[in-house]
Amino acid sequence: MLCLDNKLIYYRGNFNQWESDSLVVSFLFCLYLPANLKILMIKDNTIVCFIPFVSIEQVENLVSEWLVQPLISKVYLLALDTSLYYEHPYIEVLYIDCLYSSQTMLKIARYAQKADYILLSTSANSIKLGYLALERMVQSIQTTSAGMLYMDHYSCQNGILTAMPVIDYQLGSVRDDFDFGPLLFFSSSRFVEAAQTFRTDFFYAGLYALRLKIVQSQSLLHVSEYLYTEEKSVMRTSAEKQFDYVDLHNRDQQIEMEIACTAYLREIGAYLKPFEYSQLDWDETDVGVEASVVIPVRNRVRTIGDAIASALNQQSDFKFNVIIVDNHSTDGTESLVAKYAASDSRVILVRPSRHDLGIGGCWNMAVHHPQCGRIAVQLDSDDLYAGTDTLQQVVDVFRQKHCAMVIGTYRMIDFNLNELPPGIIDHREWTEDNGRNNVLRINGLGAPRAFYVPLLRQMNLPNTSYGEDYGIGLAIARSYPIERIYNVLYLCRRWEGNTDAVLSQEAINKNNHYKDALRTWELTARIAQNK
Repeated sequence: MLCLDNKLIYYRGNFNQWESDSLVVSFLFCLYLPANLKILMIKDNTIVCFIPFVSIEQVENLVSEWLVQPLISKVYLLALDTSLYYEHPYIEVLYIDCLYSSQTMLKIARYAQKADYILLSTSANSIKLGYLALERMVQSIQTTSAGMLYMDHYSCQNGILTAMPVIDYQLGSVRDDFDFGPLLFFSSSRFVEAAQTFRTDFFYAGLYALRLKIVQSQSLLHVSEYLYTEEKSVMRTSAEKQFDYVDLHNRDQQIEMEIACTAYLREIGAYLKPFEYSQLDWDETDVGVEASVVIPVRNRVRTIGDAIASALNQQSDFKFNVIIVDNHSTDGTESLVAKYAASDSRVILVRPSRHDLGIGGCWNMAVHHPQCGRIAVQLDSDDLYAGTDTLQQVVDVFRQKHCAMVIGTYRMIDFNLNELPPGIIDHREWTEDNGRNNVLRINGLGAPRAFYVPLLRQMNLPNTSYGEDYGIGLAIARSYPIERIYNVLYLCRRWEGNTDAVLSQEAINKNNHYKDALRTWELTARIAQNK
């Protein structure tokens, strides 16, 4: 088959036929075509594509958009519905159990083993390839010998084009929700090799396990070029997506992801055995104030009063105080806090003189304050404790377990205290024997978080305003025990004033890159520790 594109002629055919076909091509080239045209011979087995199949209309668009690409030799439609069928010389329907299952990965490997490359779409949306995009993918993977590559792209909704940059993959990019975009481009041989190593039959985690296998020997390359456009109908906000992994409806999926991740950690030498901890020296000396509620705040005049009242209303058999670090508020927050401090000696207002503090830096300032108690308990400036016994429950666990950190359970609510989906966030993915391994796969630890202050003063939080709690949690989990409380202790208020309410793609990428970096450092430390 001959295709004319600009100043190139593409020949698509079997190389075994090239000797005879080339006579015809050469004849046409000499007699009918301008001298500045070139012939590019394309093997039948260059790229095979695998795309979710949901409707005939989708495929009609696919035929006009993808099969005109000279590098694509065949398209396989992945269908969950066995009633779907489409007939075309370069299209074949494959029926699957789940798009991400290990059986689907094995089926792709079987049908692509004679190909050079695999182009896998994880989206049923229409995708338009950029000019010479496939040629660029081939060139990039050949140049770098990467096992898989993924690309920046555009999203188009209601005619509005939005840039969707993605981030570089690093050692710590082990979370199962890493955003590669909807198109993945594989070396076929690497894909087949990885699929053949499956020892567990995953329904949800097949693609995740395959990715973790490939990255052990080849790189996952980010091509920071906009090579395609995805036509999207509905886009979910960053605030909606960030809690997917704790949705109870996804529990079976999360268990599979944990199994795959734990196997990967074992293979790279980063797995931590259960119950092997460093000795924690617990000081039983009476320090006067047993617990301190720590509240970093900046410009939260609408919510800080509720948070303070929630803390002061705690009923306990020990002394506690509330340390509020006001990070140069300009909306009246500081004046409001000062009124509470003037009327109740338990409220301590800290006014930092420096202007380079993030939330983590404010926490460090509170923890190192001379009036900080033995245990420091989190309360964000727009959140509330769920009841008057939150502090008592937290301190009781510290007293019983002499652990380094205690993490509770929280409920998602709106500004008016109405419950929001997914409701209760209890982080059941944290198990006593594998929680500190599985924590590398997810993006959060839960709330409220409470710390043994003598240890926290040695380790300190990162001076950032995102991921500071996750970073210190990872570091603690490597060496010391963390306990959990599965009663609802905390109300997490979601409203337009939240710093992570609706984030731009650039902000999402910056946050995710930082947390991946934290995991990279942690994995490096764990591998070294195990050696």
